[in-house]
Amino acid sequence: MTRTFASAIFGIGICLAIAPAHAADDMDAKAQVCAACHGAKGIPTDPKTIPVIWGQQESYLMKQLRDFRNGERPSAIMAPLAKGLAEADLRQLAAYFAAKPWPSKKSPAKPPAPPKGIAQCQACHQPNFEGGMPAPRLAGLSYEYLVQEMREFARAERTNNLDMPGFMRALTEPERNAIARYLSSL
Repeated sequence: MTRTFASAIFGIGICLAIAPAHAADDMDAKAQVCAACHGAKGIPTDPKTIPVIWGQQESYLMKQLRDFRNGERPSAIMAPLAKGLAEADLRQLAAYFAAKPWPSKKSPAKPPAPPKGIAQCQACHQPNFEGGMPAPRLAGLSYEYLVQEMREFARAERTNNLDMPGFMRALTEPERNAIARYLSSL
């Protein structure tokens, strides 16, 4: 083996070893922008208006990022941020946050009884409300955030899911509030 060939092989090996580390650093840098609002440890800076994304369902995160980017889910904050992201970036960010642990919180000594209307939510969000493809985790999101999103679906202000507006309109406001209170306590 010539010295030049050996040097080339060594150089390629170094690049291959460094590339994943650089990619991880790049993803951490991209995720820092998210952490400004969604929190560095998974606790949003304002849980009343900002959802937890650590440990959220990857397919759901991917859809929401794509919807923000394409204008299907309007947001004065998220849309401009997502517009600058390539499809590969969306996938990497969704995978990055889905792999994080859901932030733990104290459970109430005695959880409240499941409210009327909650059973329809379980078909997609799963029996424990931790989500599943493609539905998001609802358990542990803040009461205020859940109420706001349910209200937006009921008023057809949020339309990036074809089923949710009908489900939310079928519930009364007190029923939606009871569901949000229950889910936030989990």
